[in-house]
Amino acid sequence: MSETTKTPIPAATCVLISGGSRGLGLAFVEDVLSQGAKVAAFARTVTPELQKLMDQQPERVYVGSVDITDPKAVTTFIKDASKVLGPIDALVNNAAIGQDSLHLHTTPERIEDIISTNLTSTLLVTRAFMRHAMAKVGKGRIVNVTSVCAQRGYAGLVAYSATKGGLDAATRSLAREMHGRFLVNSIAPGFFASEMSSVLGTEQLSTITRRTPTGQLVEPENITPTLRMLLFEDTNINGMVLTIDGGGSI
Repeated sequence: MSETTKTPIPAATCVLISGGSRGLGLAFVEDVLSQGAKVAAFARTVTPELQKLMDQQPERVYVGSVDITDPKAVTTFIKDASKVLGPIDALVNNAAIGQDSLHLHTTPERIEDIISTNLTSTLLVTRAFMRHAMAKVGKGRIVNVTSVCAQRGYAGLVAYSATKGGLDAATRSLAREMHGRFLVNSIAPGFFASEMSSVLGTEQLSTITRRTPTGQLVEPENITPTLRMLLFEDTNINGMVLTIDGGGSI
């Protein structure tokens, strides 16, 4: 089939979301459900809020306590979730850990942990999802949640920024590698109130806010519409990094 006659990738019907227990990840879970799709969400700790969604809609929500750095556990989760929900045709890579120290003071072990969690494990989750989707569906959609940190420098976030920049680069390469069988994009949020952004401190967050044209930090509800578009709309957006930061990075 020629490039010009390829059929579009259908809207997502079942979405795998890593780090879906709280904050932005939980907002993603709730928004995907509002669109009528099913959700398989995992995190190291399943919060009461996430568990409640599964208890209320067991036919549409499957959750589990999974360490993203354990590839076997991730693969098992995907298999178990698909038995309950059916084939999974979309992935949202949201799980990540932050950084709270200058690079000079960050231990080698901590650097390795950040890279392993945010980059290596995310790439392995993507591989596991793609193997499942290729076998069960043939096509799919992938959205990597990265960060404006990959585009601008912020003190105290060197290793974290490196992982997010690496994921943006992987997004572009994977989109080309899959030749339209998967739509692969990144969403790069600006700073918003979360456990990870709290390490910046009130003064630095205030400075970021003042320098942002909209005069405010990003909220999860500013980000979910973009995810919705990438997962459910008939779009030709592929290999792109979509920054949502109120214009702070311009």
